Amino acid sequence: MNRLAEPAVRASFVNCSKGEAKRINIPRDLAERPWEELDFLGWRDPGAPDRRYLVAESAGRPVGVVLRASQGVHRAGAKTTVCSLCLTSHPGTGVALLAAPRTGAAGRQGNTVGVYLCADLDCSLYVRGKKETGVGVSYRETIGVEERIERLRGNLRGFLAKVGVG
Repeated sequence: MNRLAEPAVRASFVNCSKGEAKRINIPRDLAERPWEELDFLGWRDPGAPDRRYLVAESAGRPVGVVLRASQGVHRAGAKTTVCSLCLTSHPGTGVALLAAPRTGAAGRQGNTVGVYLCADLDCSLYVRGKKETGVGVSYRETIGVEERIERLRGNLRGFLAKVGVG
């Protein structure tokens, strides 16, 4: 992913109002992020722990998606412990059920897309072996890092398409 500055991140959101995009807490450490190892920029809002944000490239431009954590997932446990994008297995609360409002009229009517994601949105680092889940791996991948990266990118494109990003 190409390095992004705050104005580009803020302008990229497609499933929220311009006013909401202006109020999003953009990470202050954008310059220090490992951009060459990121397939998307993801972060949790420190002021609203149920909100997360994901910015990816689509058709050569950054596209941002607002996500909201499903209530009760953190204590009651998710239905799965595997992220839908990177297929990393997490114990306990390492996976969160997140809902993204769809774009356009469907989103204005309240339609959302649900997805299980790494709670910290560090999928890119997990598939590259730059970050570990903290517990022994429950299964061993038989494909290489490059294939895992391509799988992540394909799953990300599929998710964005369901949200309405074309």
